[in-house]
Amino acid sequence: MNRSPKEASLLRVDNIYLSFGGLKALNGVSFDLQRGEILSLIGPNGSGKTCILNCINRFYRQQEGEIYFEGRPLSHLRAHVIARLGIARTFQNIELFTGMTVLDNLMAARHLHNKRGFLSGAIYFGPAHREEIKQRLVVEEVIDFLELAPIRKRVVATLPYGLRKRVELGRALALEPKLLLLDEPMAGMNLEEKEDMARFILDVHEEKNTTIILVEHDMGVVMDISDRVVVLDFGHKIADGRPEEVKHDPDVIRAYLGEK
Repeated sequence: MNRSPKEASLLRVDNIYLSFGGLKALNGVSFDLQRGEILSLIGPNGSGKTCILNCINRFYRQQEGEIYFEGRPLSHLRAHVIARLGIARTFQNIELFTGMTVLDNLMAARHLHNKRGFLSGAIYFGPAHREEIKQRLVVEEVIDFLELAPIRKRVVATLPYGLRKRVELGRALALEPKLLLLDEPMAGMNLEEKEDMARFILDVHEEKNTTIILVEHDMGVVMDISDRVVVLDFGHKIADGRPEEVKHDPDVIRAYLGEK
């Protein structure tokens, strides 16, 4: 039996419109995301890239259109339910618990996977203890994967910016996502930090088989690691294709460089 497009794709963004008063942030945007892809969303500032991520994990609610994840519509679900389905993200501005340690930040992400209620959790021994050990094993794997062991007990507020970005990636990975939304993960980094982050993103994709949507302004990184690129301009999708195709698209060149 043939499957419909929304069932065949891991994620389908179907003709979504988002407005804030008189400002149209997204204007009929559609695209599909296949399992195992790294898809980059690019475009000038204010083109709607982060708005799409916010609609996917329900921080924003579009006025028209639908978003499907594994064939399931997301419009009427709350953000914590979206996370339980397997969608995790990082943010442009780092959203960590800065007064807590790296380990505690990653453990906080595991609360969505706790199966014990408040009463059983209040009694530490027995099932609650086994549950914590199980969650801790997942977090320890993430710490090793992202090479965070030397700073595991450091308070986040004491860390340099590049390491905070890596911790935020770790917190997202602690949710064991099927789909990872990365909102400018390399913004503000120096060259060495960008190279490290690009390596970790590729490792997440290849070793954990995680599908990724990346919003990023560094075109070198985008062209190097993306399977596909979607280009937005003033809330409209103006291109969708392989990096080399998009790179030479006249509409994309005009959006970035202006009319000649």
